[in-house]
Amino acid sequence: MSKLAARAPRLVKWGKLLSVTGGAQLLIQGAGFICGIFIIRILSTDQYAYYTLANTMLGTMTVLADGGISTGVMSEGGRNWRDKPELGKILATGMHMRKQFAVGSLLVSVPILYYLLQEQGVVWWQSVLLILCLTPTFWAQLSGSLLQTVPKLHQDINDLLKVNVQINVLRLLITIPSLLLFPFAAVAILASGASQVRGNLQFRKLSLKKADWQTGSSEHYRKRIMKTVKRILPGSIYYCISGQITVWLIAIFSTTESIAQIGALSRLMMLLTLVRLSIDMLIVPRYARLPAVRRVIILRFFQVLGLLLVLSGFIVGAVYLFPDLFLWILGSKYQDLETEVVLMTLGSCLTLISGVAHVMSSSRGIIPNPYLFIAATIISQVSVLYFLVDYTTLTGVILFSVYSAILIIAYRIVDFLYRTLVRNEGVEEEETVPTTV
Repeated sequence: MSKLAARAPRLVKWGKLLSVTGGAQLLIQGAGFICGIFIIRILSTDQYAYYTLANTMLGTMTVLADGGISTGVMSEGGRNWRDKPELGKILATGMHMRKQFAVGSLLVSVPILYYLLQEQGVVWWQSVLLILCLTPTFWAQLSGSLLQTVPKLHQDINDLLKVNVQINVLRLLITIPSLLLFPFAAVAILASGASQVRGNLQFRKLSLKKADWQTGSSEHYRKRIMKTVKRILPGSIYYCISGQITVWLIAIFSTTESIAQIGALSRLMMLLTLVRLSIDMLIVPRYARLPAVRRVIILRFFQVLGLLLVLSGFIVGAVYLFPDLFLWILGSKYQDLETEVVLMTLGSCLTLISGVAHVMSSSRGIIPNPYLFIAATIISQVSVLYFLVDYTTLTGVILFSVYSAILIIAYRIVDFLYRTLVRNEGVEEEETVPTTV
């Protein structure tokens, strides 16, 4: 082992990182997955449909409240990650901006969620209760994602993983007894928020070791982060519609049972979160820190996407060969979804690739023109809805997500190449910078 370390130190280093990260992520996602499957099995079809609607809106609220702030903080932090006072200013500025954005997100999202719940026949006071339980969970998740920026930049992987393991195990320990006594969607939502609050306290301690928050927010960094926000926010608003449109289409045009079914299939796809979190923790911060050499930036980008494509092929193949095994996990209420589970897996893998392409390029400040991106995807998605799928059925809605993901991946790759090769964004024209990080 010592000889291998001497000959290939980078290989050994990455091997250790991947083994530690992979093992911890298995614990994290294992606990989260067990918790999610327990919720599916314990809640009635109606309650799980309400839980799906609330969780979908939680994702929308989080994206709106972020609006590109976390990307701006990561980008600015990547330039100043060794400077404790400056990094503190960047993080404090991001936290202040995110609180302001969160208020606007609540004002927009809460009425929409209330309307969708009423469409499913939920009594008004139950809708209000679900929203009240959703709000603290939203605040907790919003803070947690930003607080992890500093330890990610410093690659404090072990500490980050320990906290995330504790969050998911605690959620499992809170959720199981709570739902056994009170099997309602609102209780399941609240249990998730309670564990995140505990984790946020620990994330804050980790951040304080490497970032001096006493410096307060900075108008200089606010302006720089806002430049990123202005480019990402329109796309984020669009994502709030297109990214959740599968659930919304079913909520409006189909039945409560169909909402529960797509929610259950989506929960099964949460296994892919293991891959996404590992990339966010290991790959994206290192990609953000790469020197501005065009060849290196492009090569690493396609290496990561290529590996994801191969991995996705294995995953989709496994589900295609053994659909009954995967559906057994969800329980007897969802056993007749063999075609849907394969399509859902394909769509989720494609969405994973698209998301990784976006976050990697954004971490370098390589961001598509939001208005052109939105216009192109709206035209393509409307065409898909009109010509290719039946959006009133579960299968048609899932096929819509597959086609949409393929088109978005193609757009992101073409735009990335255009901006790096033609406009020289995120790179230097004179490629004399050393290629080591």
